[in-house]
Amino acid sequence: MLNKVVALALPGTAPFEFGVVSEVFGVDRRNTGGPAFQFRVATAEPGPVPTSLDCVTLNVEDGLEIAEDAHLVAVPAHQISSVDERYLDVIRRAHERGAWVLSVCSGAFSLAEAGILDGKRATTHWMHADELARRYPRVEVDPDVLFVQEGRIVTSAGTAAGIDAALHIVRQELGATMANNIARRMVVPPQREGGQSQYIAQPIAENRSDSFALVTEWMLENLDRDLTVEQLARKALMSSRTFARRFRADMGTTPAAWLNRQRLLRAQQLLEQTDQGLEAIAASTGFGTASVMRHHFLKVLQTTPTAYRRTFGERQAG
Repeated sequence: MLNKVVALALPGTAPFEFGVVSEVFGVDRRNTGGPAFQFRVATAEPGPVPTSLDCVTLNVEDGLEIAEDAHLVAVPAHQISSVDERYLDVIRRAHERGAWVLSVCSGAFSLAEAGILDGKRATTHWMHADELARRYPRVEVDPDVLFVQEGRIVTSAGTAAGIDAALHIVRQELGATMANNIARRMVVPPQREGGQSQYIAQPIAENRSDSFALVTEWMLENLDRDLTVEQLARKALMSSRTFARRFRADMGTTPAAWLNRQRLLRAQQLLEQTDQGLEAIAASTGFGTASVMRHHFLKVLQTTPTAYRRTFGERQAG
């Protein structure tokens, strides 16, 4: 059960990425039905910790010993330089005892230096990906994703991708409802689609659509229907080819992949919050049959709808 979360404040920590971890895990949201974590910050030498901004210093009261029983150890982005062995020991021990380990942006360099990414897939900000791969050839660096989960290790790309990764861990441990609660309070999407490639500088196409909000809202209201690109294109007053191209450019994924993800999220919510049968949920979310829904749960979530309900439905009911 995810409860105690410790963020490591390394010298040169980036305030934004540190703030992401603090915002997701450090705010008590019980008054709106959300979770409350035991959130602490630790550093090797308690006291003032310089950040990547000369005008900002963190005052950290606790030493690294408080991380010894943490359920999650988070490493926000920090300046890419040599890392004090004491932080690496904390990361190794957390991994060895089966705790979650999360890195945001360049925090992946500390995980790689600790050796826990050897032979595993990982990511970091696309600007640092080549350097991470060069320094740590045993790590399979994927520069085109928002985050990667390998067992109980989660590495994320730059800045806002840390939100995606942190919410992913909440979703894995506490279910979609709790993750959605945090996302709603933070005014961010519960789960973004696509990868980093959509954020890498490239020429901006003329007349690019600003938003697919109306179409996606209609899609969410009609998840039970067999929606095709042709139907959606007509709704958006575009040709099928133009709609597919612009949707992918704006949303970072195909209409079919986006729709499938929303169906999964809706099914997760119904499994958590209702006692509807699997066939009824499959029909109302557009999967058609329970067997098809089970296939998608296994493919994306690595679990079955029945197992998901047993884990999260009972927890919500309790």
